[in-house]
Amino acid sequence: MTDVATICSDLLRIDTTNDGTGDGPGERRAAEYVAGLLDEAGIEPIVFESAPRRTSVVARIPGDSDDALLIHGHLDVVPADTSEWRIHPFSGEVLDGCVHGRGAVDMKGTLAMTLAWARQGRRPKRDLVLAFLADEEATGEYGAGHAVERHSELFEGCSEAISESGGFSWHDGGTRIYPIAVGERGTAWMRLTARGVAGHGSKPAVDNPVAELARAVARIADHRWPVRLTPEVARLIDELSQALGTPIDLERLDEEIERLPRAGILFKGVLRNSANPTMLDAGYKVNVIPGTAEAHVDGRFLPGLREEFLATIDRLLGPKVTREFVSFEEGVSSPADGLFDDLAAALLAEDPTGRPVPYVMTGGTDAKSFARIGIKGYGFAPLLLPPGLDYFGMFHGVDERVPVEGLEFGVRVLDRLLAAEPATEPDARSGTRPAADSSTESAGAGGLTSG
Repeated sequence: MTDVATICSDLLRIDTTNDGTGDGPGERRAAEYVAGLLDEAGIEPIVFESAPRRTSVVARIPGDSDDALLIHGHLDVVPADTSEWRIHPFSGEVLDGCVHGRGAVDMKGTLAMTLAWARQGRRPKRDLVLAFLADEEATGEYGAGHAVERHSELFEGCSEAISESGGFSWHDGGTRIYPIAVGERGTAWMRLTARGVAGHGSKPAVDNPVAELARAVARIADHRWPVRLTPEVARLIDELSQALGTPIDLERLDEEIERLPRAGILFKGVLRNSANPTMLDAGYKVNVIPGTAEAHVDGRFLPGLREEFLATIDRLLGPKVTREFVSFEEGVSSPADGLFDDLAAALLAEDPTGRPVPYVMTGGTDAKSFARIGIKGYGFAPLLLPPGLDYFGMFHGVDERVPVEGLEFGVRVLDRLLAAEPATEPDARSGTRPAADSSTESAGAGGLTSG
């Protein structure tokens, strides 16, 4: 098995489930494994914890320029119900040309590509800062948020960053499109609260907070958000039109999504703001009207549309329901030139018939945290995927897996992007190594510090 597939398999065998409560196994064992690989390659890892077992690793590789590029990714994964999976989600099994397990796409496969490239000992064009972080699958408070607030010196000189959710091949007919993320919608996770008058369930209600909250949640769920075409999404649609050789009517985008379902997936979720009720909590006995009722809503808004989004939410809530943020992050965007052009060139060097296009993510990543210290982020985790693999369905889905050949392609693309000089032996870019013991308790050269 190639180096990148072995590392990916090892990482998948380490359970780093993050259910958002802080009660999971944490990221420490995976961080120790990463630190060990870096240490073996002569790259000094700095390992720190924001809370017990919530561990992150950062390392710097000197290059020919001190204008540093940050490559960041997260060690945690969302929960997996073993009974739903064909292959155990923490087996890391390699079968039918794929590495299987929770996190294969989101995003231990990408971490494996980064580590496999770093272990080759190639000198980069510019300083590289590698960050393997905790807690992205919740609020990021224990991972990127902590790193930016308490360890910002580790990112000195970083002006740009690459991370997940971009650079993958997306097939539309005979065209291979490579979306490179240049932006993300903002995040507004909200707790809604309705307060009323508690009483007996058999009597006429004076002010029932459950009913009031239910009406507000229904109004949010039923609201049809208007199309708001941002410059980044407009460019995406224009370049998709060129790649596919068919005009896409900007005045009829919902209809165009129906006409071009494959291409439409790339912009369907970023034409509008959105708000989805996700949790309800009210009452404690069937014959008691409670005094309060709560709900949670996952809100997302396009860059620059924060105020419009919040004003709409407040109108839909009405006067008797209040909101507070569980997590709030502004939308981010980066230029579709400069580094973007370098990312596109690296992909085209390995797949000359591909069509790189700018892309805006519906969700969010740790790029938002790094934007707070002036680092412009791009979604770039290069993968060459077979046409039949549902890439978007792999995120948080059942039977998550990533092709070994796709990972090897990603290592080669990273080498095109990062290395100061071309590799003289292409096969060496995805060399082999013995499988590591993922149960190690060694923290690597950096040791552990509590932040």
